[in-house]
Amino acid sequence: MPIAREVQRCLGALSSQNAYLNAFTNVRLPESLMKEAALAGERLTAGTPLSPIDGKIIAVKDNICTDDIPTTCSSEMLREYTSPFAATAVKRLNQYGAIILGKTNMDEFGMGSHSINSAFGPVRRPKSAISAEEIDRSAGGSSGGSAAAVAARLCDGALGTDTGGSVRLPAAYCGVYGLKPSYGMISRWGVVAYSNSLDTVGILARDSTLVKNIFTAISGHDEHDPTSLTQVTRSRIIETIESRNSRRGTEPLTIGIPLEYNVSELSPSILAAWKHTINKLTKLGHKVKVVSLPNTKHALSTYYIIAAAEASSNLAKYDGLRYGARQNTDWSDGVLFANTRKTGFGDEVRRRILLGTYSLSATAMDNYFIQAQRVRRLIQNDFNSAFSLPHLLHDHGIETTNKDTSGVDVLLAPCSLSPAPPLADVLAAKSPLDAYVNDVLTVPASLAGIPALCIPVQNPSGDSEPLGMQLLAQFGDENALFEIAKVLE
Repeated sequence: MPIAREVQRCLGALSSQNAYLNAFTNVRLPESLMKEAALAGERLTAGTPLSPIDGKIIAVKDNICTDDIPTTCSSEMLREYTSPFAATAVKRLNQYGAIILGKTNMDEFGMGSHSINSAFGPVRRPKSAISAEEIDRSAGGSSGGSAAAVAARLCDGALGTDTGGSVRLPAAYCGVYGLKPSYGMISRWGVVAYSNSLDTVGILARDSTLVKNIFTAISGHDEHDPTSLTQVTRSRIIETIESRNSRRGTEPLTIGIPLEYNVSELSPSILAAWKHTINKLTKLGHKVKVVSLPNTKHALSTYYIIAAAEASSNLAKYDGLRYGARQNTDWSDGVLFANTRKTGFGDEVRRRILLGTYSLSATAMDNYFIQAQRVRRLIQNDFNSAFSLPHLLHDHGIETTNKDTSGVDVLLAPCSLSPAPPLADVLAAKSPLDAYVNDVLTVPASLAGIPALCIPVQNPSGDSEPLGMQLLAQFGDENALFEIAKVLE
């Protein structure tokens, strides 16, 4: 289909469906989109595309800066804010010919698991194409708008951010692919920070090939981002992985099944889909091996201590004095910005600021934040022990024995405890802890900084939408994830 016609189709679908989905917060002007589509069409007709993503229509999560439409983080604090510059990831999409459709709804500042903590209202998962149910279901969070837009075919792919599962959980609920890359692979420059040591720019699409093509286009060193991996480190990772692949040759991969992910809260359908995927990989000739990640049980509490602490620091700058919304009631009675922060932030954001501020206080820091950092290292060590490939940041220059023979190439585990829950049940939850538990299977990879890819797998019963499994690999080994995902498509 010609690109201009596809842009028109997406705009038409967005106009008719977004009132229900609530997936987009802002959309670029049709004139700009059609102009870019015409230029991309000319390049493709001439046989000179800029890249494999030239002409692809991409949505961008609303905490990733664009310089032509607002970046609101789905917060009243930034409702009218337009960034003076675009994020590096957005610039690279433009550089390689992608067409940015608009900005997608999300949990405020990325804090949530169901995209209900938004100043624009909750996101809904697209209606099932298999069952005729009328129940509104959660799209997951915090990148729920991006996942819903991709699943509803409002765009070809989307950018999200993944701090503790915010790309993978929506991908699982909406039945699409969702990549959380290795920490530092994709620049965070221009991404509104939630938790600096955990935030990554993620990618969502309906097939793994487009995920891989977008990842290839936007990854790379960025001098503006101090956490971006240097070209020397990237070259060392590529060299080590290529050496591993040449030694392995055509041998089948070893797939690890983490014992600790088989929690009692897993729904029967998720457990059945996990077993079905394991059996499929076994039939394809791959080896399956049970592994133990003993510190997984501490991951959820560790994550919420670290993420909240970093969020309390990052969000301290939102006072309405320099940019963002400001309440007229401030300045009264000697109060400078308390009312601005009270009305500008939603309940969940304020809750996490308080939690983080407490864990960083002088009386609590040693028992909470410092202890969480120690446990985080134990979780990283669990993954390093499981994989055959050494961690090329931690183990550089260190002799690693028997790594090629004792470990696994990738891990396979569920992304979520259950299929997408009814939205009414999520909104009626009595405690925020009910939502926090949804991250229990995704936060370990985030704490370790390793790549993880959510893949939709068919429900063995065939009576519902695909269910989300995740593949996890050693730091820098995204290609192993793409290799297995392609086999399972």
